[in-house]
Amino acid sequence: MLTGFFDLPWWGYIAVVLLLTHLTIVSVTVFLHRSQAHRSVSLHPVPSHLMRFWLWLTTGMVTREWVAIHRKHHAHCDADEDPHSPQVEGISNVLWRGAELYRGALDDPELLARYGKGTPDDWVERKLYSRFPYLGISLMLVIDVLCFGAIGLTLWAVQMVWIPFWAAGVINGVGHFLGYRNFETGDASRNISPLGLLIGGEELHNNHHAAPSSARLSCRWFEFDIGWFYIRCLSALRLAEVRSAGMIRQLPLAPDGALNRLQLLRLYARQVVLPILKQERRAGSRATRELLRRSRWLLLREKHRLNAAQRSRVDSSLSLSTRLATVYEYQHRLREVWTLPGRSSERLSRALHDWCLDAKSSGIAVLEEFAERLMSVSQVSRAAVSSRSL
Repeated sequence: MLTGFFDLPWWGYIAVVLLLTHLTIVSVTVFLHRSQAHRSVSLHPVPSHLMRFWLWLTTGMVTREWVAIHRKHHAHCDADEDPHSPQVEGISNVLWRGAELYRGALDDPELLARYGKGTPDDWVERKLYSRFPYLGISLMLVIDVLCFGAIGLTLWAVQMVWIPFWAAGVINGVGHFLGYRNFETGDASRNISPLGLLIGGEELHNNHHAAPSSARLSCRWFEFDIGWFYIRCLSALRLAEVRSAGMIRQLPLAPDGALNRLQLLRLYARQVVLPILKQERRAGSRATRELLRRSRWLLLREKHRLNAAQRSRVDSSLSLSTRLATVYEYQHRLREVWTLPGRSSERLSRALHDWCLDAKSSGIAVLEEFAERLMSVSQVSRAAVSSRSL
């Protein structure tokens, strides 16, 4: 039997393959995703090239191609032009054929020119990594066999399927199909797990779609993003510079960005809608409590994303409580602020100010308190006042 340089117990081989695949996952999330695709972190040339080299060895992925496909995904998320949406392709296709969908997306002749700008274009990229993508994984096969003997073939096979399954399949498939949502984004993105360990923090997929330019993917106290941990370590060693870590935990300072909108709606849901829902459940009959329990998360979603049965359940819940119907209507009006024509910062600020004035006279304590806090954001108030004085 072919033997290698290292003779390990069975658990040693498991530890090795987990370590090697974890290095690949880290390289994908830190280098390809956060640094190259979204520019949320700038890496020193040393870790940047080491990760690029490791990905060449373990995946054969070309940086420009991966970045272009991912940017197109964000540009057309869960729509017909999305390269890998389970809402379009079906969950089974994305989960098990994610790598094929990636390769199929490369048939678009405009893909690289439109979405692949700003990726490495040095000599080693042009002459080696992009030109011979399969040379790296072949070299990895030789290394695995030399180091571990015949079992190195198994280790190499696991390495080869790791990214196609977990990144191309699970993240793009399950991450748009199952899980929980912190933000009501316009797509179907979901957080698969609050602990981002196995897939480098990419498990927090809904958080990422709410703030694509953020280097940090966690936003709640119980969420952990190991990719962010590694970025902070590199930053402490002056090997990385964080450009944006915009998961805001307080009222936004300006109403002119998508993250601010989503964060504001999330805060409204948790500080206004859910407390009122809890009070109504406590005071209601057993049947009322059960209906409101089943409607809890439906009340936080955009109405056009609900099916007929869900809309009926929401309407039945609202008919039981005037207070709940009122805060639900104000939630809808708050969403509508961002659909007004002429979406300038000035117009948004004025609309928010008017919303606050109305909410402060609602007679519902938690809604009035929320409106008061929002009005205290000086930029909203000043912009609204200045626009009215013109």
